[in-house]
Amino acid sequence: MAITEMSASEAPKSRLPILGVAALGVVFGDIATSPLYTFKTVLDLTGAKPDAIAILGSASLILWTLVIITSIKYVGFAMRVDNDGEGGILALMSLLGVKKQHRPSIVAVGLFGAALIYGDGAITPAISVLSALEGVEQLAPSLTPYVLPTAVAILVALFALQSQGTARIGRAFGPIMLAWCVVMAMLGIYGIVQHPGIVAAINPLYGLKFLASGGVKAFLVLGGVFLCVTGAEALYADMEHFGAAPIRMAWNFVVLPSLLLNYLGQAALVLGGAPTDGNIFYRLCPAPLMMPLIGLATVATIIASQSIITGAFSMTRQAIQLGWMPRLFVKQTSAEGYGQIYVGAVNWLLMIVTLGLTIGFGKSDNLAAAYGIAVSLTMLMTSVLLFIAMHEIWRWSLVAAGTVAGAFLVVDGAFSPPTWPRFSMAAMCRYCWLAPSIRSCGYGIAARVRCTTVSRRPRRPSIHCCKN
Repeated sequence: MAITEMSASEAPKSRLPILGVAALGVVFGDIATSPLYTFKTVLDLTGAKPDAIAILGSASLILWTLVIITSIKYVGFAMRVDNDGEGGILALMSLLGVKKQHRPSIVAVGLFGAALIYGDGAITPAISVLSALEGVEQLAPSLTPYVLPTAVAILVALFALQSQGTARIGRAFGPIMLAWCVVMAMLGIYGIVQHPGIVAAINPLYGLKFLASGGVKAFLVLGGVFLCVTGAEALYADMEHFGAAPIRMAWNFVVLPSLLLNYLGQAALVLGGAPTDGNIFYRLCPAPLMMPLIGLATVATIIASQSIITGAFSMTRQAIQLGWMPRLFVKQTSAEGYGQIYVGAVNWLLMIVTLGLTIGFGKSDNLAAAYGIAVSLTMLMTSVLLFIAMHEIWRWSLVAAGTVAGAFLVVDGAFSPPTWPRFSMAAMCRYCWLAPSIRSCGYGIAARVRCTTVSRRPRRPSIHCCKN
């Protein structure tokens, strides 16, 4: 059993840039496309004409949320704990609650957090693709009736391609995602140059001042701010696909800088008096380049959907190995990576739910109100498990582990109440996932934990399936 981080030495250093680009196409799509709807949602909550305090405060909250939750918590801490190379909340649960000893409470926390990700996995493709295509409405309002049918067609094609495997998808999507990040950074710089005063938002005191003086409005804005990190859990969950080193490199040198610049650019436009109706992201783009940007955004949101689908496959296999899901056919899609798999049953079920949400809600604005609770509570669960890992695996003192994990819990907890109204769907997903396992065992989680031994990684990856 390996309880160490996936270091760069496990892959030749010469291959790290290639793996990093491939990781962009599989892991980062969700979080890298969040600028399409995050600041737009925040502006809807601040009002039509937010003042400078609200603009600088909201921008500061977004920047520091990205740094604290994604860079520090997930990239800096969580990815240092793997279970035989696998990451994610289920792998962490298995390491702490199954391999060490049977601990029902830890298993319950892990299963609850993992099940919530399925709710996010159904919403992410819908809101991402819709938010990209809705840029057409600003360019040509007459095309609005075609947005929803086009989104449905794109989502069907995406799920149909999953059986080709993440290796092929990563090679195809990676360079496109790299181009998307470069374009986001350039658009952000364009906005910052017009109103350089927005750089002051780097100071976290602006965010704290807004929270202290904004009242209920600031409280609600937190729910919108949280959308900027909705793909952070995927960095950890998808770690087995590429290893920690390529993911860290891609995040630190490509994705994070482009996100920070783009959010500052959007805030700069609003600070300069730009209209807040429509999608502020597209206002960064010169009119002649709007259509190419919409096309690139659409492809990027397809990649965003890919990242959450890939994470669902990884969690499903982990759950099967632990005995908490029925045995399903798990196809190994590449001889180069144990983590590159395809689970047909999960793929098609996610497609059905995603299409239902897309057609039922119709617009990304409507979906934004149903987004975030799954990931916010999952992050809370991950922080709890990280506290135990720091104390038991890294041998930190209770004071040290409690200080670091407690800081993460405070940050995660601050985002949970504003997203509580969205709890119903995530709870439904949790029930649908856990109920068959609970019924088949004949007893609940709290009564007893019954898990199978986690299978060891095969020396030579091959086609892998779970027999009935």
